[in-house]
Amino acid sequence: MWAPSSIDPPGESREIRVFRLFSRLNVGGPAVHVILLTAGLKSRGYSTCLAVGKESPREGNLLDLAAAKGVECLQLGALGREIRPLADARALWRLWRLIRQQRPHVVHTHTAKAGVLGRIAARLAGVPVVVHTYHGHVLRSYFGPLRTVLFRGLERVLGHASDALVAVSDSVKDDLVALGVADAGKIRVVPLGLELTHLTGVLPRGGLRSPAGVPDGAPLVGIVGRLAPIKDLPTFLAAAAAVRRSVPEARFAIVGDGEERDALEAEAARLGLDGAVHFHGCHRDMAAVYGDLDVVVNCSRNEGTPVALIEALAAGRPVVATRVGGTPDLLAEGTHGVLVPPADPEALAAAICAILRAPEGARARAACGRTYVLRQHSADRLVRDVDALYRQLLRRPAEAA
Repeated sequence: MWAPSSIDPPGESREIRVFRLFSRLNVGGPAVHVILLTAGLKSRGYSTCLAVGKESPREGNLLDLAAAKGVECLQLGALGREIRPLADARALWRLWRLIRQQRPHVVHTHTAKAGVLGRIAARLAGVPVVVHTYHGHVLRSYFGPLRTVLFRGLERVLGHASDALVAVSDSVKDDLVALGVADAGKIRVVPLGLELTHLTGVLPRGGLRSPAGVPDGAPLVGIVGRLAPIKDLPTFLAAAAAVRRSVPEARFAIVGDGEERDALEAEAARLGLDGAVHFHGCHRDMAAVYGDLDVVVNCSRNEGTPVALIEALAAGRPVVATRVGGTPDLLAEGTHGVLVPPADPEALAAAICAILRAPEGARARAACGRTYVLRQHSADRLVRDVDALYRQLLRRPAEAA
């Protein structure tokens, strides 16, 4: 079974050592969340080693944000995204050695690959507290039936071996319970925490419109995120073609990069969207992105809590999203934005057209959403929640003795 702890628990006033493992620091919300959490815990008496894998060439990374926040990253080349038995065995060995050297009080893993290797290494090394965060999960809609069954079984074993599991929304928690990953009592809901105040003022215009030649008065509908299969960008493109038939002046912006970009550009051309859809690649100035958008869309087949929608609501932008994962929680079942079925371009197009024709109601929903996300999804709230969780778990052995 797992090795017993050989690490002395910290006293109330002593520094708490954390080993945080994240599969790759690619451009996206989970990476921002991990960086802000690591930085924020410093002032609360924590010393954190943040170990990350390598992102793919088209994803980009957030190492510059980590450096700006004073977070040092230990990059592990062997911690890749794909399953590679020999490389993964080497990564597990290196992680075990690192954890033995660091002697952390807490190992906290994020994302699937890091969660598997990191939790096994932590238990073999005798770490007192092991925590894993589900920013979403890969147990539905990612893989074929056989791999899905195998991964669900593995997650159940690792759930039993974890001291606590963290879900970023109530819906993600409910899904994990329904899949048998762990009992509800072991899963804590800790919503994403982000820096949002820079999106609440007057936002700059022209960052997306000028490069794409979009007139200031033309409706601009955008999607922000990785260009990956789970994000279902073909549905967005099909919806864009349908919207153009009803609102010919509408234009579309795709902000992000990834493995599907070439195929998506070809699909946009096939649908006759040349000149109407512009691929902008990755952007760091999100105020300039949301400043130009009239509607923000998320059409994923599965989600934890979509960061782009949190940011869009903070910016007061109307949103349309698929009813998957934690998105209905974020949009309060339609109070903060419009929900549509996944993989339904006609429903998505109809929702977009309704907003473009009568934006007042959508803006009112977005205003309610702004109030909600500023309260529920701040970085300060995230740090407080995780600090409380760590201290509770670290006290537990002493309380049980």
